[in-house]
Amino acid sequence: MMRQYELVERVKSYDPGADEDALNRAYVFSMKAHGTQKRASGDPYFSHPVEVAGILSDKKLDCDSIITGLLHDTVEDTLATMEDIQSLFGNDVARLVDGVTKLSQIETLSDRAKQAENFRKLLLAMSEDIRVLLVKQADRLHNMRTLKFIRNEKKRVRIARETMDIYAPLAERIGIRDWKDELEDRAFAELNADARDSIVKRLNFLRDESGDIVGRVTAELKQTLAEFGVEAEVIGREKSPYSIWRKMQRKNIGFEQLSDIMAFRVVVQDVTDCYQTLGAIHGHYRVVPGRFKDYVSIPKPNNYRSLHTSVYGPENQRIEIQIRTQEMHEVAELGVAAHWQFKQNVMTDGRQYRWLRELLEILEHAEAPEEFLEHTKLEMFSDQVFCFSPKGDLMELPRGSTPVDFAYAVHSEVGDTCVSAKVNGQAAPLRTELKNGDQVEIQTSADQTPSPNWEGFVATGKARACIRRFIRSQTHEQYIRLGREIVERAFRREGKKVLKKTLKGVLVKFSCPTLDDLFDIVGQGRYTGQDIFNAAYPAAGDANRRANKKSGNGKAGPNDFAVPIRGLIPGMAVHLAACCHPLPGDQIVGIVSTGKGLTVHTNDCETLDNFVDMPEQWVDVQWEAGAEGENNHVGRLVVILANRPGSLAALTAVIGRDHGNISNLKITDRSQEFFEMQIDIEVSDVGHLTNIIAGLRADPSVGSVERARG
Repeated sequence: MMRQYELVERVKSYDPGADEDALNRAYVFSMKAHGTQKRASGDPYFSHPVEVAGILSDKKLDCDSIITGLLHDTVEDTLATMEDIQSLFGNDVARLVDGVTKLSQIETLSDRAKQAENFRKLLLAMSEDIRVLLVKQADRLHNMRTLKFIRNEKKRVRIARETMDIYAPLAERIGIRDWKDELEDRAFAELNADARDSIVKRLNFLRDESGDIVGRVTAELKQTLAEFGVEAEVIGREKSPYSIWRKMQRKNIGFEQLSDIMAFRVVVQDVTDCYQTLGAIHGHYRVVPGRFKDYVSIPKPNNYRSLHTSVYGPENQRIEIQIRTQEMHEVAELGVAAHWQFKQNVMTDGRQYRWLRELLEILEHAEAPEEFLEHTKLEMFSDQVFCFSPKGDLMELPRGSTPVDFAYAVHSEVGDTCVSAKVNGQAAPLRTELKNGDQVEIQTSADQTPSPNWEGFVATGKARACIRRFIRSQTHEQYIRLGREIVERAFRREGKKVLKKTLKGVLVKFSCPTLDDLFDIVGQGRYTGQDIFNAAYPAAGDANRRANKKSGNGKAGPNDFAVPIRGLIPGMAVHLAACCHPLPGDQIVGIVSTGKGLTVHTNDCETLDNFVDMPEQWVDVQWEAGAEGENNHVGRLVVILANRPGSLAALTAVIGRDHGNISNLKITDRSQEFFEMQIDIEVSDVGHLTNIIAGLRADPSVGSVERARG
């Protein structure tokens, strides 16, 4: 354990102006506060905060951060209070200690909701002062170093999994590479010890077989650069076991197929030397295609800057080389901690980091802590692509992002109103995967709203959170609207008017604070309109109600009691059945399912047979006037087509001539004479589809054509 004078001397060595008296007082205060407490290893508990302070001093952090490291457990684990900290060490230290303490007050058990809530608190705390995160990371790093002393295996696995999922990615985002590597490797050793041991054994075998190959490659690289007149420091290392294992998993290859398990850094004087070094290396060695990345002109979100390239280098070894200046190297090694060395006025406000601002936006949009955790993992784990707006503004996005992700990265409102996109000047589908260097132009419309389908292809947590927020809002509104319609028609069927006073009298029975909440649970299918009526008028005749309920079996035509259907958004509270694809003009019936809302079927849909014995789920529905003529409905046809040249062209020509648009075509069977296929066609109403069917039946290539019926 580091002694008091050793810690003070270490801090004074890089910060001569550090408050020596405060450091000494913090050391003594923490030691007395923790007293005789012991850790799982049997060591005095006080050794933990001292080690945390030492880890922070390795990164040359400011005096307040070191003091916070010494005190971070005193309020939680001892009799010390925040008032004691504030009076002895000032407001800044008290605020930092309070931020770290709040993160530890929820024990992160296997309960995913608690883990997510803890992470939410971490994010909010570090958005106020990034040093809270640095202290918490140092705390976690020392805990991982002593993880083996915890006897409870489930607890060890839980801590290791949390470290891998949250703390290691955060360490990468703030740019402290050695913390990230150590956190990953120690978590990997606990979560998959056999895999790690296997990789370590193979690395040891390679060292025994090849000798000091890293040293030999380093020496030759130095000599090669010297011949080109480049003064540089070359540093070589093996990649970590976890990094190697992750690459094996990602590429689905064995250890023997890996060819770049070594990485080398070339540190030069200035940016000009970076590109001169790159030219020397590319001129002397064969380049591995597609492996060059320029993070000097386009830095990573954590301000990491380097040139990356892979070559077949000395001894024909495939190696990865990173080229950077000394300042870039310090930032790459220290991340945000480098601010304390390069900045006169240190900025501790976490909101200066764009990725952190985006996580805060996700926090605003997510409904539950678990959803927030899911979205932030998406945001932190992904590799980056760099795209430009037409004005040249740079956007860093996860690999696999689409124009929709780009739109939400610009602004939530741009994403919500996005209608189309151009990529490099050419119109492109919204699900197009963006590549490095793409220029993306987004077209918006005030009438546009997010599509639920977008959630299936977006890659950023922010986009997904915004889309889900919209879907929740719209679904809730549709449930209320649908529930109100169902209740009104149930009352009308019984010859009663819906009075607010009457409905408010039954709110308590259904545990609903407002009428909207009552309508919401009816729209969700948890209760029927008849249930609400029965609660309001318990003396009404049961026999008459049962008869009316059975009449809602879809066999009756349009009537005053039917719920009007129009402007449906698939996947929300009210939607069209995919089994029969009802169209305006069809006789329809609704089936209410708990938690799914209302599904609209045609009267002759075969699926309705499943609900014959469930009359309470049937709802009379009808198309609202004006629903015809809207070109957003899909009709499905089953077609038998002659298997001869030109038949498919004739079929599509007929559909196109009648202004139908094929949205999907699937061949379900094929013989020597015929094709059988399903065709989904966008039409305005049932009359439009009928005209297309008539046209197809008149074509000699078509053997038969019918609408799909379930």
